[in-house]
Amino acid sequence: MSQQGERPAAHEDDWWRRLYDETARDTGASNAADSLDDRFDSASDAVSPDGPEPERIPAVPAPTPAPLRPAIGHVGDRPPTYDAEPTALPATVPQELDGLVADTVLDGAGYGTYTLRAASVRGDSARFRGEPRRDALLTVRFGTDRSALVLVAVATGARATERAHLAAADACRWIGGAVGRSHVRLSEDIRAGRRGDLTSGLHRLTDRSYGKLRARAAELGLEPQQYTASLRCLLLSADPDCRTRVFFGVGAGGLFRLRHGVWQDLEPKAPEARDVSGEAAVGFGPASPGSGPDGDHLTMDLDIVTPPSPYAEGPLRPPAEPFRFRASVARPGDTLLLCSSGLAEPLRGEPALAQELAERWTPDQAPGLAAFLADTQLRVKGYSDDRTSIGVWEA
Repeated sequence: MSQQGERPAAHEDDWWRRLYDETARDTGASNAADSLDDRFDSASDAVSPDGPEPERIPAVPAPTPAPLRPAIGHVGDRPPTYDAEPTALPATVPQELDGLVADTVLDGAGYGTYTLRAASVRGDSARFRGEPRRDALLTVRFGTDRSALVLVAVATGARATERAHLAAADACRWIGGAVGRSHVRLSEDIRAGRRGDLTSGLHRLTDRSYGKLRARAAELGLEPQQYTASLRCLLLSADPDCRTRVFFGVGAGGLFRLRHGVWQDLEPKAPEARDVSGEAAVGFGPASPGSGPDGDHLTMDLDIVTPPSPYAEGPLRPPAEPFRFRASVARPGDTLLLCSSGLAEPLRGEPALAQELAERWTPDQAPGLAAFLADTQLRVKGYSDDRTSIGVWEA
C-alpha cells in the first residue's frame, strides 16, 4: 500500500521486487553484478520519454584574479626573532577598560590632489610579551570644502613606562584639540604660505600640549619623563590648489619623501643636546616671524594668546627636545611618509626595506588600505618596536 492508501497492481509489485532483488542475475553483457544505483539509472532511462538531450548551459569562466603583491614576510639576511602574528593580549583590570588600545589601527582618506593612508601596528616584541601598543594615531578633519584642514598625529610613549600608551593618546588628543580650535586661521596661513606664522603658532600649540602632559604626570605622582611622548604631525589642506604640506612635532621619528623612486630624508636637523634652547629646528621656512627670504611678517596670531598657565607657575618650559618644523611643496607623483621611530629606524638602517617600499610605492596610485597595512608590517631582524606610518600620495 502506498502512502496515499492505494494498492499497487500485481505486475508493479513484481517489477519493483526484481529491481531491488540482490540475488537476481545481471542481464547485461558484463559478468559484474549491477549496483543498486546502476539498476535505478537503467530503470529511469527506460521510463523517461524519448527526446533530445536537454541543452547544457556552458559554465561562465571565473574572472582572472588581480595580481597580488609579492608575499614577503621579512627583508634582510635573517628572519626576525618573533612570530609575525599577535601572541598575547595586554593584561588589564575592569577599572582600566577605557585605556585599552587595539593591536592595529587603519585609516585613510582623499582630498584635493592627495590620497592619505595611515596605519599603526603593535610591534613584534609587544605582541609576544603582551604589552600594549605605545604608538597612538589620530586622523581628523576640521572644517568643510576647500578650507578644510586634515591633521594626522603620531605619538609614541616613553619606553619602559607603565602608562606609555596613555601618554601617547593624551598627546594626540590634546594637540588635536588645539589645532581644531585654531583650524580656520591655520588653514588660511597654509594656503597663503605664511610660514613664519605657522612656525610660531604651531610651536606654541605644541608647548602647551606638553605642558598638559607634565601636569598630568604631576596628578599621577610621576616624574615628567615617566608620562611623556614624542609627537609628530602633518597638516594637509583640502584645497586642490594648495600643495603645501606642513610637518611639526617634537621627538624621534622620520619624515621622508619618495620622488622618482628615490627616498629623501626630510627630517629637520636637530641641534646638539647641549645647544637645545627651545628654539625651532626649521627645515623650510623662517625660524622666527619676519626672517627669511620671503619676508614673512607676523600678520596673524592664529588667535592664540599665552595666558598664565593653569598647570604650573610661570611660563611653560620648552620640551626636552627641540620643536621641529618643515613646510614643503609637493609635486605630482611624490609620496610623503611620516612615521614613528619603529619604522624610521629600519628604513634608515636596512637598505632592503627602503628598496622594497620604494618599489611598492613608486606607482602614482596609492595602495588600498589592506595593501598599505601589509607594507607597513614588512619585518626586519632587530627591529621589533611598534610601527606607525602615514603616507600621502600626490596626484
